[in-house]
Amino acid sequence: MSEDDLYERLNRAYEITLSVKGRKSGKDIPRPVWFVHEGNTLYLLPVQGSDTNWYKNMLVDPTLKISVNNKKMAVKSKVITERNRVDDIVKKFKSKYGEGDVKKYYPKVDVAVKVPL
Repeated sequence: MSEDDLYERLNRAYEITLSVKGRKSGKDIPRPVWFVHEGNTLYLLPVQGSDTNWYKNMLVDPTLKISVNNKKMAVKSKVITERNRVDDIVKKFKSKYGEGDVKKYYPKVDVAVKVPL
């Protein structure tokens, strides 16, 4: 998939499918997630912050598989724990999804994930 095609798909998508390798099972575990796309980067917020299972799995193996409208690709993730950077990503999520829904669905926002594309 070309970079332009990927970016176009991301700009039209409300959520993506994220697959992580289970830290115990070793199996791919897919789940729909919200995201923010900026330039050549995706930002993700684990719903339960650092307590989220996909986040814990990602700490063991930072290779993620993302699927956007049935187009899949493997990417490497980077953890963000600095408070001001996490807060900035939360603001981006609120801008995209609305403050009420982000507050409702993301009760703990102590970490974020950066995914360079």
